[in-house]
Amino acid sequence: MFKGIQRFFGFDTGEGDDDPSVSFGPVSGVQAPAPAPAAFRIGEKLSIKGEIEGEGDLELAGRFEGLIHVSGRVLVGDRAEVDADITATTIIVGGKVRGNLNATGRVEILPQGVLTGNLKTGSFAAADGALVKGEIVVERGGRGRGEQGSLP
Repeated sequence: MFKGIQRFFGFDTGEGDDDPSVSFGPVSGVQAPAPAPAAFRIGEKLSIKGEIEGEGDLELAGRFEGLIHVSGRVLVGDRAEVDADITATTIIVGGKVRGNLNATGRVEILPQGVLTGNLKTGSFAAADGALVKGEIVVERGGRGRGEQGSLP
């Protein structure tokens, strides 16, 4: 019984527990929702060159140079410096990015954010104070029509 309580609170994996009468599993087929996966984070004091590809969210706080292709959200922190082409569902730029951005959802440039490169997205927002230098293509509803603009 005690091992079942330990397992319920996460103190025991259940290995070696021979008491089948104790069960804290799903009741009537109802399962608890899976916890949201944490974003992969590149810390402020890290500098990485390479390619990041996969599913999930990515948070960049340090330096990164290369290619990023994820099916999730990419957050470039306010102290981050990124030299990369980024493809993701949502891209939020709070630091410095040199490269092209391609988002199926939304691109946001925060007040301290700097983007030097082209971007293509379904939705775009730049806060007061944000700097953007490049071509912006916003495609509405995936119909192939877009609005184009170029900033100095």
